[in-house]
Formats: sequence, C-alpha cells, structure tokens
Amino acid sequence: MARRYELTEQEWGQIAPLLPAEKNSRPGRPSKGNRLMINAMVWIARSGAPWRDLPERYGPWKSVYSRFRKWIEDGILDNIFRVLSLEAELDELFLDATIVKAHQHSAGAKKGGLPMKSDTAAEVQAPKSMQ
Repeated sequence: MARRYELTEQEWGQIAPLLPAEKNSRPGRPSKGNRLMINAMVWIARSGAPWRDLPERYGPWKSVYSRFRKWIEDGILDNIFRVLSLEAELDELFLDATIVKAHQHSAGAKKGGLPMKSDTAAEVQAPKSMQ
C-alpha cells in the first residue's frame, strides 16, 4: 500500500524508464534508490512543505535536494514532465479557483487610484470674472 503522496505502481511504471540507471557499483555508502527519491520529491511538491521538513523515511533532505537539482540541471525532470503531458487525458479538466490566494495587501487599495495628469488638467477651472 502506498503512503500519502507516494507514486502508485502504475505511475512508477510510467516514469521508471525515463530515470537514469541506478549505480550501486561505486565504493562507499550506496545511494538511495530512484523510486525513494522520486517519492520524496513528490511529497515535497504535493505537501508544500520546505525541504527541511521532509520525513526521515526518505533519508536526509540534502540528499534528496541534491538529486533534485542534478535531475533539473540534466533535464531529466523536464523530460519526465514532457512525456507525461503527452500522455495526459484532458477530456475533463477542472480548475478550482478557491485555492488561489490574494496577497495580503491586495485588499484595501483606495478606490479610483491616483489621479493622472490628464485628469487633473481637466479639473483646473478658469478664474471667475468679477461681478
């Protein structure tokens, strides 16, 4: 059973061939698997949490971030998004605008805004004649 924010077997099957081969022949500590790294990156993207709040089950956040940056620079993640977007079924697409937040200063602006030069020129009146 997949945990929250983790890829299903079907999702993993779609992107596994697009990832670089895992190298376990180097001396030293073996690197984390690609699936664990992808699940960690998906967890960050879906939860909106900062990197430092990554759960310990994914390993050190710096390792995940380093792999994320490397895959960005190598174009691996761009390739994954490109391939997945070609396979996307967009027959039904829903956008929920209730999640869009305005900046805290967006409300409370004075109505009408600042007067423009052309507006002030029209307001200047000719001096009244003496009676």
